[in-house]
Amino acid sequence: MSEDLKKLTGKNKNDYEAVASHLINDCDVGLFAELVENDDFLFDFVKENTAQRLEKYVNPDNYKNLLHFLKYYSPYYEDLIVGNLVKFADEDLTDILLERFENGNNDEKTYAAKYFEYIKDTAAYDCLVDNAYSANDCLAQTCAHTLSVWQDEKSYETAISKLKGSDDFEILSAVKFLAAYGRKDAVVDILKAMKASAISENIAGEIPYLIDLEELIAQYKIDGLLTLNHIINGLGEILPLCCVFDYNLYDVFEALLKNENESAFAVVILNAQEKFDTLTENDEYLFDEDKDTKNEIKDIKHLLKSVNRKNLEKSVYEELREDSPFIFTALEFAKDEKFIRELLKSNNQTVILKTAEVLKDLGCFDETARTIALLKVTDINIKEIIRAM
Repeated sequence: MSEDLKKLTGKNKNDYEAVASHLINDCDVGLFAELVENDDFLFDFVKENTAQRLEKYVNPDNYKNLLHFLKYYSPYYEDLIVGNLVKFADEDLTDILLERFENGNNDEKTYAAKYFEYIKDTAAYDCLVDNAYSANDCLAQTCAHTLSVWQDEKSYETAISKLKGSDDFEILSAVKFLAAYGRKDAVVDILKAMKASAISENIAGEIPYLIDLEELIAQYKIDGLLTLNHIINGLGEILPLCCVFDYNLYDVFEALLKNENESAFAVVILNAQEKFDTLTENDEYLFDEDKDTKNEIKDIKHLLKSVNRKNLEKSVYEELREDSPFIFTALEFAKDEKFIRELLKSNNQTVILKTAEVLKDLGCFDETARTIALLKVTDINIKEIIRAM
């Protein structure tokens, strides 16, 4: 970290005011780039203070200097840059932002997409649509949000139609678009897509950015719990652990525990207990996490441990039925051979395979069980797996 950056983000008023004035008035692109590069190493309140310090020196004579900073995107300085460009916007400035939107790098495009949230110039529409599914998440989300502010129904309907496609990753992109667009009436279609997808954990991880998990569970009880269950499965492998804050998981589980005697709730709580045990007992999961995330994970584990596991396990068997969306999770915690064996008669071949695996783990997969399973299975690959058990 350079001496100037230390001064800019430090506590000495004389130092940070001098450097802030220099950065804006002398257009020190290198220092601004360094500031953005250090986003991950500076506390949020430091970045907020720094943005306020820089804001103080932007005026009608130097605001165009901000255009030189567009190549270095940071959400922490988005309001500083875009807010002032919008404040002094005119036709020439809008043309410059449009050119950057068309030909700039992803960072320039992201700032431009935010600018057009406030300056509704239809010439930017094609750029917004073209970049709304960018691999760059910040750019894609900003474009989707701007289209939402414009109340563009066409882009919304396009995203809804993509949910019905066969490409899981295109569906996930549509879910991300809809989460950023912010219309909660998309939730029903997203839940349908999640339940049909091979990457349910990824899709589930986007849903809380559209609707709070507690609200989701209150409105769509089973589908809400299923979304939470997928999130639990994805934590640490697919979804970053810092998401526990985005999803307000502590509060979600605290509310969930009030319904622990209901079978669906019990299965999800059991799954969460096991996941948070795994996260805290393996250094590989928490090693690179910051102190706040580690503490939150441990606090959630402690909360979940307040429930008696044996009481939860008694409710598991109510979900050992073919039509339960929690059947595979319930099987992970079932121990009663009699209840489990009944699922070998299922019409779902994947359920039969999972049941056979559970019975084998329990040491109960005998020849009778194998014969019953094979009678219902037509898939050659599943047959071979069962025969090999």
